[in-house]
Parts: sequence; structure tokens; C-alpha cells
Amino acid sequence: MDSIYVTGLRLIAYHGVIEQERRVGNEFVVDVRIDLSDAAPAMATDSLEKTINYAEIVDIVKAEMAVPAKLLEHVAYRIRTAIIQRCGDAITGGMVKVAKTAPPISAQLDSVAFSTAW
Repeated sequence: MDSIYVTGLRLIAYHGVIEQERRVGNEFVVDVRIDLSDAAPAMATDSLEKTINYAEIVDIVKAEMAVPAKLLEHVAYRIRTAIIQRCGDAITGGMVKVAKTAPPISAQLDSVAFSTAW
């Protein structure tokens, strides 16, 4: 299986159940994997038109992350849906992971996250 990855995309966004999180914002890290239905044409021709542009995936993530939500589940779903709509038959599956690096939880941790695959 051939896949495209966008990993460690860091953004400030306004997601969270607590009102202050949606007002003040937080750092989020997004990872995306897109499984390609046929990467051979891009590999053989070195042509961007034969594959999925990483920059377009980053733009999709940034656009969806800019819309506040209460749940990481909802944000990941919106990113997944937008990628599927954009890429269509060029993909066979993938994964989106959205992590909040400083959740309002009284514990030492690196992040909390939600991941969805298709």
C-alpha cells in the first residue's frame, strides 16, 4: 500500500467543551495518512498532477481546524470528510488524528487525541 503522510501539523485552534478553550485557544497537532488507490503513475512520471498535493491536504486541515467545535471527534470527522470529498477515487482509505497538547486536565500528559480511520 502506498500512502501520503502529513504529520505534526501544529496549529492554534478554538476547540473544547469549556467556553474558555473556545475563546482563548489551544495548540493542536494533526496527523493525516492518505492511502492511494494507485501511486504508480506519480512514481513513474514524477508528475504532481498524478498524485495528491500535500499542500492541498494542509489547506483542508487548516480550514476545518479554523471552525470551532466542542469535540475532537467532530473536528477529525470534518477533516476526514473534506479529504474524501476532495480526493475521491484517488484514495482507498486513510487516517486523521487530532491531538490537543494542553488540555484543561489536572495531570501531566503530552496530549489527548482522537483518531479516525476509513
